Amino acid sequence: MIYLDNHATTACDPAVLEAMWPWFAARPGNPHSAEHAAGQDAAAAVEAARAEVAALIGASPAEIVFTSGATEANNLAIKGAARFAGAGGRRRIVTAATEHKCVLESVRDLAAEGFEPVVLPVGSDGDVAPDVLDEALETAALLVSFMAANNETGFVADMGGLAARARAAGAKVHSDLAQAAGKISLDVNALGIDLGSLSAHKVYGPKGIGALYVRRHPRMRIAPLFSGGGQERMLRSGTIPAPLAVGFGVACRIARERLAAESSRMVGLRDRMLAGLRVRVPGLAVNGAMERRLPGNLSLRFPGVRALDLIAACPELAVSTGSACTSAAIEPSHVLAALGLSTAEAASTLRVGIGRFNSAADIDAAVQMLADAYTRLSALQGEA
Repeated sequence: MIYLDNHATTACDPAVLEAMWPWFAARPGNPHSAEHAAGQDAAAAVEAARAEVAALIGASPAEIVFTSGATEANNLAIKGAARFAGAGGRRRIVTAATEHKCVLESVRDLAAEGFEPVVLPVGSDGDVAPDVLDEALETAALLVSFMAANNETGFVADMGGLAARARAAGAKVHSDLAQAAGKISLDVNALGIDLGSLSAHKVYGPKGIGALYVRRHPRMRIAPLFSGGGQERMLRSGTIPAPLAVGFGVACRIARERLAAESSRMVGLRDRMLAGLRVRVPGLAVNGAMERRLPGNLSLRFPGVRALDLIAACPELAVSTGSACTSAAIEPSHVLAALGLSTAEAASTLRVGIGRFNSAADIDAAVQMLADAYTRLSALQGEA
């Protein structure tokens, strides 16, 4: 299997697995059991991991709250900010049509609590036009939520510019950083965001853990989603899984240390794949502009052929038709629809996510598989 679905999830880096293993058996302490050495050992490991997660995005360790993943972090950020604000004051929450489903649904859920969801359109490249945002902010907004990089098209937003406009209008700013972290340089202070969501399994860490960045200066206030012991800064209850936290920390350290070199290598592999396919697939189209794109991302339209048929014809290749979180729904991607693609164009789109463990040989083999499958399927279409 050639795995090119690294936007859906990544394999754990071997160094991550090695670091986690002792914490599953030999070092079993609960990080919240401060009475004995085993608990203190686990607590120290969790705090070391917290510092590594913070360093990846330019935050301080005290601003990192561990969660079960980015979906929980997005819910905690959006619903938590709204619920802390309560009934008085600003009620508008602004986001974009291309956001992850968990962001869109979190914003929409708040309508039942008296808040005003506003979902902005995007251009054909996935960008929110500044004047469109400014118009939405003419009514005082409580929160603006835009992802730093899109999970389907790889579009990299001008998060700093968007955040500056939102802050100038008095709104707080949240960003889903899950796809961007570890792939592009991020500094939450330079970007000017108040809340940021992360997921370990997008950066070659374990599944089941993520984090929410919560600004401390000036302090961003949010309400917890559920009740309990308040282990994470009184914002998130539940025992922190020490093995997963350790793995997350190691994954973030590796991502930070390798970011520049890995980004450059991913761009080379991506461009190699696109060039190879363009030679073999007439009319191949890229969704969105190649500029401001994640290094390993391609969102490709294969004219006249369904993406699902292409995938079925390439059983030794792992690619996807869109966001894995909504792949059970047989319907056009809401992201591609927001970009203005027709149902047929969306159905012919493959998402490619090139990752750390892919080689030039993988890319060449994938090009061969996809091009051969496309030629066969196109011929069958012509005969039909």
